[in-house]
Amino acid sequence: MKIRHTFSALAAAALLGLGSAQVAAADSIKVGTFLAVTGGASFLGDPELKTLQMYVDEVNAKGGVDGRMVELVHYDTGGRAKDAVKFAKRLIQKDKVDVIVGGSTSGSTLAVMPLVEKSRIPFISFAGAVKIIHPVQKWTFKTPHTDAMAAAKIFGDMQRRGITKVALISGSGGFGKSGRGQSLQLATQYGIKIVADESYGAKDTDMTAQLTKIRDTDAQAILNFGFGSGPAIVTKNVRQLGIELPLYQSHGVASKKYIELAGDAAEGVRLPAAALLVADQLPDSDPQKAVLLAYKSKFEAAHGPVSTFGGHAYDGLFIALEAIDRANSLDKEKVRDEIEKTNGFIGTAGIFNMSPSDHLGLGIDAFKMLEIRNGDWTIVR
Repeated sequence: MKIRHTFSALAAAALLGLGSAQVAAADSIKVGTFLAVTGGASFLGDPELKTLQMYVDEVNAKGGVDGRMVELVHYDTGGRAKDAVKFAKRLIQKDKVDVIVGGSTSGSTLAVMPLVEKSRIPFISFAGAVKIIHPVQKWTFKTPHTDAMAAAKIFGDMQRRGITKVALISGSGGFGKSGRGQSLQLATQYGIKIVADESYGAKDTDMTAQLTKIRDTDAQAILNFGFGSGPAIVTKNVRQLGIELPLYQSHGVASKKYIELAGDAAEGVRLPAAALLVADQLPDSDPQKAVLLAYKSKFEAAHGPVSTFGGHAYDGLFIALEAIDRANSLDKEKVRDEIEKTNGFIGTAGIFNMSPSDHLGLGIDAFKMLEIRNGDWTIVR
């Protein structure tokens, strides 16, 4: 009898190894991953790897999946897209993994996708760019909300506040560029005019020149799309220049690390993020609450403050393992088909319902609009 992975509070998010097909433990499930554990995107990759290791250990301690132990094979990309391609090739050709989860950044994920599609191996990305799933590629899926969804959530909040003129500033990496493009594309649908369009590089340490230009416009708010240290520098520079406009960030900063880097300047910043950051503020009737609190408690007991990025790894791992469990096989085509059939999966990012035309399976309602108050997250009501 198959066990549906419901993530109840009592189960504490463990996939029990009680499937119908009992096989030799030696036939392990090889889960490959490439993550930016070091480098400028380490605030993404570090909690992702810790999450994967933590739950692989737990699943194995409870008997694995259908009697198979789960083996995690990991390589650190340092955030470099070229290394991501090299390691993905190694995972597929040398390590012979059954499924790949990971790709901390949009750039790394997009670089690897052609290889994944050619090799016909199931791949669940942890990166944000909408281009990862639009148009749909047969073998590629993702767990984080897209940058298009983030832009829409932000513009909806601006619309409710009567904001019609917005200054855009974005990072020059894959995520920043994609977020910029989606913002420019969606703005008019919300009655918003982009009155400035600035950018910064990954190694830039001061954005006052760009922000001075923005200060000289008639913008009513600022939107920054980026991740890493860049958004924190933008936040500090905005305050240093005495700019009092509402400042919005993307879900690329949805971790305590951003608040630590930006300090008091982060006060009042708004951003869309998964409910994981405000799990204790959700009503008990929310179907995600037990899942979120269980993950939050387990992660923080071992590693400190939780981030949505580790949550993306949690979702990706268990979507993959459930698919293998349902497929009752390691046949890659069958596993891919079962990932695509994911329905009603309660994860940290929301409740996933995938389909042949949707390889994410989340709606904009899976996002919460948050505001930073007194160094912590609060839900915008």
